[in-house]
Amino acid sequence: MEREQRESANHERPQAHAMMRPARLAVGVVSAGRVGSVLGAALARAGHTVVAASGLSAASLSRAERLLPDVPLLPPDETVRRADLVLLAIPDDALAGMVRGLVATESLRPGQIVVHTSGAQGIDVLAPAAEAGALPLALHPVMTFTGREEDLERLATCSIGVTAMEDDEAAWNVGEALAVEMGAEPVRIPDSARALYHAALTHGANHLMTLVADCAEVLREAGIGQPERLVAPLLSAALDNVLRHGDRALTGPVARGDVGTVRKHLEVLADRAPDVAPAYRALAKRTAERSRAAGLLDTAGAKELTDLLDDPAEGHPDQ
Repeated sequence: MEREQRESANHERPQAHAMMRPARLAVGVVSAGRVGSVLGAALARAGHTVVAASGLSAASLSRAERLLPDVPLLPPDETVRRADLVLLAIPDDALAGMVRGLVATESLRPGQIVVHTSGAQGIDVLAPAAEAGALPLALHPVMTFTGREEDLERLATCSIGVTAMEDDEAAWNVGEALAVEMGAEPVRIPDSARALYHAALTHGANHLMTLVADCAEVLREAGIGQPERLVAPLLSAALDNVLRHGDRALTGPVARGDVGTVRKHLEVLADRAPDVAPAYRALAKRTAERSRAAGLLDTAGAKELTDLLDDPAEGHPDQ
């Protein structure tokens, strides 16, 4: 039923944006990295024309051959001059310098749409482009990219964070229409919320990867073969449960107030996985706080656990 509703919504959204749907655009991709090559291919699939892309590395060349066939690879300034829609899919720290450089070389012109894909940046970084007469937009796909063909299909299940100038409703509509054309769900992110928005996504996605990798590594240290297969059902169920039920899904020794079990964990981690122990302490303390707030753990139990986790001597039998 959820899938049918989503497919129905995907058919309805383009109609809702029909009045603001961008005309067929000449797209310039800077650069043909994992994100840029996939979004360029998604725009091409929607009927736009990718007229040029920039990229120097062997990986970029290979991606362009697969995802942007027959698209010429040119320097950034030449790519931008050919485009109606400029897609800046470059690292966060390089974005401001690239925009200034494109303005300084007069590569941008009035009427162009200039889009960046950074999650952390808002539209202020595009201010020089806006002063040159371009329409500034931030479109951040909320997914991880491999730079392969399967990413195009994953776009259909993800959202794109859209940010435009606060009082420019037409610009918001253009950004949303582009997101829909790429197959994604547009979500408006106010410029003032971009930093916190990106911090939340990074905390969830990147730190989850670190947590899972640590889990598998500790299991290997315990002599358990193929740990990924062992934990996949558990972790998948945990993720599904928390997305459905929030803090009510919390389980385990911290949520139950099993101080003795947590103490044993601290001791064995200090001995066998000392690099993981600090993260366990920090996350267990946060879990205790959330469990108390959710009514799963009483105040006394939460305090006992917090005191244990705050004590640097706990987990170190020689101290």
